[in-house]
Amino acid sequence: MNIAHPVMTSDLLERYLNLLGVQGRKPSTDALYELIQAHVVKVPFENVSKLYYKKHLNQQGLPNLEIYLDGIERFNFGGTCYSNNYYLYQLLATLGYQIKLCGANMLNPDVHMVSVVTVEQREYLLDVGYAAPFLTPLPRDLTTDYFIVLGRDKYVLNPQDDQGYSQLELYRDGSLKQSYLVNPLPRQIQEFDHIIEDSYREDSTFMNALLLARFFPSRSLVLHNLTVIESQGTVSKRQILNNRDELVQAAYQYFSIPKELTMDVVKDIGQFNDAWN
Repeated sequence: MNIAHPVMTSDLLERYLNLLGVQGRKPSTDALYELIQAHVVKVPFENVSKLYYKKHLNQQGLPNLEIYLDGIERFNFGGTCYSNNYYLYQLLATLGYQIKLCGANMLNPDVHMVSVVTVEQREYLLDVGYAAPFLTPLPRDLTTDYFIVLGRDKYVLNPQDDQGYSQLELYRDGSLKQSYLVNPLPRQIQEFDHIIEDSYREDSTFMNALLLARFFPSRSLVLHNLTVIESQGTVSKRQILNNRDELVQAAYQYFSIPKELTMDVVKDIGQFNDAWN
């Protein structure tokens, strides 16, 4: 199946790369590794922007690229899986990578979105929208399980099945917490429109929880509702916050998101739900 890749204008491409602090290099394994790490370190997983844009812009789908880049530049926003992974896909397509946008099944089909890229005759899974420490491309040509461990979490990427599907599992404290199955068929962003629209429903996960995650080589910072989790190596430390004022302060302290923006959205959330369920 031939999919027409969206291409960024040269101005937006340059702006995106400048925000990441990388050069627009010819596609290569080294350049891909550099870009993925830069993206994960610079652009957090967070849903403050999702809540804010719904409230003030009546956003019901992906923010456009200019809004997405404005959020990174002005407010230290990032995004959830759809925006982070889609705009990474668009960036790499514009740079000339052989890449495809793919759906991933969880409890329902296509509720997650990833990319699969081929460079120097190897295929990799890219996911900068899973609130996970995937600072490097994940190889798909596996013969045994591929592990990433950080703090209390272990991520396991299994070898492809007979249909070319890849399963990724998240274990927390030794128990399976969540998983997704990547469908390797190339997709177009319009095929996810209804899924993205559903994610803005009043009863959806990220309308009723707060999750912010930043990753660095060997450590991470996660703000999940009223809990701050700092992980390094195989150790995690948890700090329980007393109230939403402390949550707003933590979002500013650890993520540099302006206090007034976080307060504006958290005051509208009722009872916090578990973002990983």
